[in-house]
Amino acid sequence: MAGLIGKKIGMTQIFKEDGVVERVTAIQAGPCHVTGLRNSERDGYDAVQLSFDEVAEKRLNRPANGLFKKTSTPPSRKLVEFRGTPADFAAKAAEGEEAPAEDGELKIGDTLTVSQFAVGEKIKVAGVSKGKGFQGTVKRHNFSRGPVTHGSHNTRAPGSIGQSADPARVFKGIRGPGQMGNERVTQRGLEIVDILHDENVILVRGSVPGPKGGYVEVRSAS
Repeated sequence: MAGLIGKKIGMTQIFKEDGVVERVTAIQAGPCHVTGLRNSERDGYDAVQLSFDEVAEKRLNRPANGLFKKTSTPPSRKLVEFRGTPADFAAKAAEGEEAPAEDGELKIGDTLTVSQFAVGEKIKVAGVSKGKGFQGTVKRHNFSRGPVTHGSHNTRAPGSIGQSADPARVFKGIRGPGQMGNERVTQRGLEIVDILHDENVILVRGSVPGPKGGYVEVRSAS
């Protein structure tokens, strides 16, 4: 198991040695600091809490600053828990260039970087999609539009949704106009094309959810 908090930089394209063009998304992944360890005996589940995006202490409230002082980690804007045992994270990080600790165990205060991932590895990226506001059924659900000739007035209208005398109501869950986007989305099956270790940037084939500068969670596919 491997996981990092990152920030979407944007999309670009790169040319490989054989001349193939790869359309990729650049993600600033880490460095992330370990601020908490959860275990099934004490907390009921196994997880590792990571922090990302260092910020001035005055930008955070007192409870957040207290956590970072207790764990001796720099104040950060983002905190995320990744499910999995600390041993799994330590084993995955040890496969990279930099091990989290000399004894191979993950501890509070350790730093995780992109070195725990490898080129060609499959990952999944989760983030909050772009908000598109209130949209109709054509854009939101890909409905077909109505006729535009002979005086028709329902070109993009959803049409009739009710029932007749029995059951004389609209069923729950029917697709209609409403808020579009601004929801958590997980993109699976993405492949790492290249890793820039000096800049803590990974290049992923394809697109990931969210706008430029939005926070994302990068996890190994397995």
